Amino acid sequence: MRRILVAGNWKLNGSKASIQKLVAGIVAGAENLTDVSIAVCAPYVYLPFTAELLTKSVVGLGAQDVSEQDSGAYTGEVSASMLLETGCKYVIVGHSERRALFGEKDMDTARKFAAARKQGLIPILCLGESLAEREAGMTEAVVARQLDAVLELEGVPALNDAVIAYEPVWAIGTGKTATPEQAQAVHAFIRQRLAALDVGVAAKVQILYGGSVKGSNAAELFAMQDIDGGLIGGASLDAQEFLTICQAGQNQRD
Repeated sequence: MRRILVAGNWKLNGSKASIQKLVAGIVAGAENLTDVSIAVCAPYVYLPFTAELLTKSVVGLGAQDVSEQDSGAYTGEVSASMLLETGCKYVIVGHSERRALFGEKDMDTARKFAAARKQGLIPILCLGESLAEREAGMTEAVVARQLDAVLELEGVPALNDAVIAYEPVWAIGTGKTATPEQAQAVHAFIRQRLAALDVGVAAKVQILYGGSVKGSNAAELFAMQDIDGGLIGGASLDAQEFLTICQAGQNQRD
């Protein structure tokens, strides 16, 4: 049985004071959540601070993005090796906000995915369609295109060392959530697409759901056969709400 993973994405939020309080709450509550994996993805500048706060805890550290470059004249970029040195285990690649707001293309995401894996980080590969694309019946085509860019560059075995997150763009930060059945359908599509290439990889890879996940809907989402946890935005900024989501993951594996 695949282990549930709940990863918080803090986005452009936080201060030393707020992060210290948030992490203290999460770490204390996570002590008894032994059957679910938990991670928090902090802004670059707070990664070392957050890593120190997470020392000896079961909560993993992640970054929200990474450069496709190893080093060089790339002002403002942060490499995978730098993230590794700060204590990161995970890194988000291809988040819809990077794609929509910063013009990241599918192949840009694929190269970031490759750079992360090269240094031993676990990439959380985000896939998802806009509302217009869903209404046009393009959900599977869009998700397949985004996934295939990574498969073409890295090959399907690369997913043995990665996590996938399906995040419908129309459900991120909007309060709208895909129904468990809608989310499950896309998760099943992703797993079936991988199974056509490698049944073992498809059976193993964790596929998370991201899009207005809250304590009130997490259990219903995580109960779906192919949903292996969540990539959590706003709710990850509230320790108790985030822990309620983590508890829902724990309950699925008890």
